[in-house]
Amino acid sequence: MNIEKRNKILTVVLGVIIIGLTYWLYDSLVTPYQTVVKRQQMTERVHNRMMSVKDALIQFETRTDSFPPTQGGLDTLVQFLKTDSLMMAMGDSLLGYGFDNGFNPDSIIYSPRPPHNKFIYTLNDTLRPQLYLLEDPDTEDAIGHLERTTMRNAPNWN
Repeated sequence: MNIEKRNKILTVVLGVIIIGLTYWLYDSLVTPYQTVVKRQQMTERVHNRMMSVKDALIQFETRTDSFPPTQGGLDTLVQFLKTDSLMMAMGDSLLGYGFDNGFNPDSIIYSPRPPHNKFIYTLNDTLRPQLYLLEDPDTEDAIGHLERTTMRNAPNWN
Protein backbone atom coordinates (compact mmCIF):
# COMPACT_ATOMS: atom_id res chain seq x y z
CA MET A 1 0.00 0.00 0.00
CA ASN A 2 1.43 3.33 -0.98
CA ILE A 3 1.52 6.33 1.29
CA GLU A 4 -1.10 8.39 -0.60
CA LYS A 5 -3.71 5.64 -0.39
CA ARG A 6 -3.00 5.17 3.31
CA ASN A 7 -3.35 8.93 3.94
CA LYS A 8 -6.70 9.04 2.12
CA ILE A 9 -8.04 6.11 4.15
CA LEU A 10 -6.74 7.67 7.36
CA THR A 11 -8.34 11.03 6.42
CA VAL A 12 -11.73 9.39 5.79
CA VAL A 13 -11.58 7.38 9.04
CA LEU A 14 -10.57 10.42 11.08
CA GLY A 15 -13.28 12.52 9.37
CA VAL A 16 -15.93 9.94 10.36
CA ILE A 17 -14.56 9.89 13.93
CA ILE A 18 -14.65 13.71 14.08
CA ILE A 19 -18.24 13.78 12.82
CA GLY A 20 -19.24 11.10 15.35
CA LEU A 21 -17.58 12.94 18.24
CA THR A 22 -19.16 16.23 17.12
CA TYR A 23 -22.62 14.65 17.20
CA TRP A 24 -21.91 13.08 20.60
CA LEU A 25 -20.78 16.45 22.01
CA TYR A 26 -23.81 18.26 20.57
CA ASP A 27 -26.19 15.62 21.95
CA SER A 28 -24.55 15.68 25.39
CA LEU A 29 -25.14 19.44 25.57
CA VAL A 30 -28.60 19.75 24.02
CA THR A 31 -30.43 16.74 25.52
CA PRO A 32 -30.01 17.78 29.20
CA TYR A 33 -31.02 21.34 28.31
CA GLN A 34 -34.18 20.11 26.56
CA THR A 35 -35.01 18.01 29.63
CA VAL A 36 -34.68 21.07 31.86
CA VAL A 37 -36.86 23.15 29.53
CA LYS A 38 -39.56 20.45 29.46
CA ARG A 39 -39.48 20.19 33.26
CA GLN A 40 -39.84 23.98 33.57
CA GLN A 41 -42.77 23.98 31.14
CA MET A 42 -44.50 21.21 33.10
CA THR A 43 -43.95 23.07 36.36
CA GLU A 44 -45.49 26.18 34.79
CA ARG A 45 -48.50 24.15 33.63
CA VAL A 46 -48.95 22.75 37.15
CA HIS A 47 -48.72 26.26 38.64
CA ASN A 48 -51.32 27.52 36.17
CA ARG A 49 -53.66 24.62 36.98
CA MET A 50 -53.26 25.23 40.72
CA MET A 51 -54.01 28.92 40.19
CA SER A 52 -57.18 27.89 38.31
CA VAL A 53 -58.24 25.77 41.29
CA LYS A 54 -57.46 28.69 43.61
CA ASP A 55 -59.62 31.01 41.51
CA ALA A 56 -62.43 28.44 41.51
CA LEU A 57 -62.16 28.14 45.31
CA ILE A 58 -62.42 31.91 45.61
CA GLN A 59 -65.50 31.91 43.36
CA PHE A 60 -67.00 29.12 45.50
CA GLU A 61 -66.35 31.11 48.67
CA THR A 62 -67.80 34.26 47.14
CA ARG A 63 -71.06 32.49 46.26
CA THR A 64 -71.46 30.32 49.39
CA ASP A 65 -69.60 32.34 52.08
CA SER A 66 -67.36 29.34 52.90
CA PHE A 67 -64.84 27.08 51.28
CA PRO A 68 -65.68 23.44 50.49
CA PRO A 69 -65.08 21.00 53.38
CA THR A 70 -61.87 18.97 53.55
CA GLN A 71 -63.64 15.65 52.89
CA GLY A 72 -64.70 15.66 49.24
CA GLY A 73 -63.89 19.34 48.91
CA LEU A 74 -62.41 19.17 45.44
CA ASP A 75 -65.28 17.00 44.23
CA THR A 76 -67.69 19.57 45.68
CA LEU A 77 -65.77 22.23 43.77
CA VAL A 78 -66.15 20.29 40.51
CA GLN A 79 -69.92 19.97 41.11
CA PHE A 80 -70.07 23.71 41.76
CA LEU A 81 -68.26 24.43 38.49
CA LYS A 82 -70.64 22.16 36.59
CA THR A 83 -73.86 23.54 38.11
CA ASP A 84 -73.23 27.23 38.74
CA SER A 85 -74.63 29.27 35.85
CA LEU A 86 -71.84 31.88 35.88
CA MET A 87 -69.14 29.21 35.94
CA MET A 88 -70.81 27.32 33.11
CA ALA A 89 -71.04 30.48 31.04
CA MET A 90 -67.69 32.07 31.84
CA GLY A 91 -65.57 29.20 33.21
CA ASP A 92 -63.40 29.09 30.11
CA SER A 93 -62.46 32.76 30.33
CA LEU A 94 -62.18 32.83 34.14
CA LEU A 95 -60.37 29.53 34.73
CA GLY A 96 -59.19 28.30 31.35
CA TYR A 97 -55.55 29.41 31.45
CA GLY A 98 -54.22 26.13 32.88
CA PHE A 99 -55.60 23.83 30.17
CA ASP A 100 -54.31 22.69 26.79
CA ASN A 101 -57.69 21.88 25.21
CA GLY A 102 -59.92 24.44 26.91
CA PHE A 103 -61.51 24.46 30.34
CA ASN A 104 -62.74 21.11 31.66
CA PRO A 105 -64.29 21.10 35.18
CA ASP A 106 -63.65 17.38 35.62
CA SER A 107 -59.89 17.69 35.14
CA ILE A 108 -59.31 20.93 37.06
CA ILE A 109 -58.49 19.08 40.28
CA TYR A 110 -55.82 16.86 38.70
CA SER A 111 -52.20 17.74 38.08
CA PRO A 112 -51.16 17.92 34.41
CA ARG A 113 -47.89 16.20 35.41
CA PRO A 114 -48.00 12.43 34.83
CA PRO A 115 -49.32 10.30 36.56
CA HIS A 116 -51.99 13.05 36.93
CA ASN A 117 -52.47 12.80 40.70
CA LYS A 118 -55.31 14.67 42.36
CA PHE A 119 -54.36 17.86 44.18
CA ILE A 120 -54.54 17.67 47.98
CA TYR A 121 -56.98 20.11 49.58
CA THR A 122 -57.31 20.81 53.31
CA LEU A 123 -59.57 23.35 55.03
CA ASN A 124 -59.03 24.97 58.42
CA ASP A 125 -62.47 26.30 59.36
CA THR A 126 -61.60 26.95 63.02
CA LEU A 127 -60.09 30.34 62.19
CA ARG A 128 -61.73 33.42 60.75
CA PRO A 129 -61.28 33.92 57.90
CA GLN A 130 -61.30 30.30 56.83
CA LEU A 131 -57.96 29.09 55.52
CA TYR A 132 -57.18 26.34 53.05
CA LEU A 133 -54.11 24.59 51.74
CA LEU A 134 -53.95 23.29 48.18
CA GLU A 135 -50.92 21.07 47.50
CA ASP A 136 -49.41 19.30 44.52
CA PRO A 137 -48.69 15.70 45.66
CA ASP A 138 -45.69 15.39 43.32
CA THR A 139 -43.82 18.51 44.45
CA GLU A 140 -43.70 20.89 47.38
CA ASP A 141 -45.78 23.51 45.55
CA ALA A 142 -48.75 24.78 47.53
CA ILE A 143 -51.25 27.61 47.65
CA GLY A 144 -52.50 28.97 50.95
CA HIS A 145 -51.64 28.01 54.51
CA LEU A 146 -53.56 26.39 57.34
CA GLU A 147 -52.36 28.74 60.09
CA ARG A 148 -51.11 32.01 58.64
CA THR A 149 -53.81 34.37 57.38
CA THR A 150 -51.17 36.40 55.54
CA MET A 151 -50.61 33.39 53.25
CA ARG A 152 -54.30 33.07 52.33
CA ASN A 153 -54.58 32.44 48.57
CA ALA A 154 -50.80 32.93 48.19
CA PRO A 155 -48.66 30.45 46.25
CA ASN A 156 -45.41 29.38 47.87
CA TRP A 157 -43.41 29.48 44.63
CA ASN A 158 -43.32 33.27 44.27
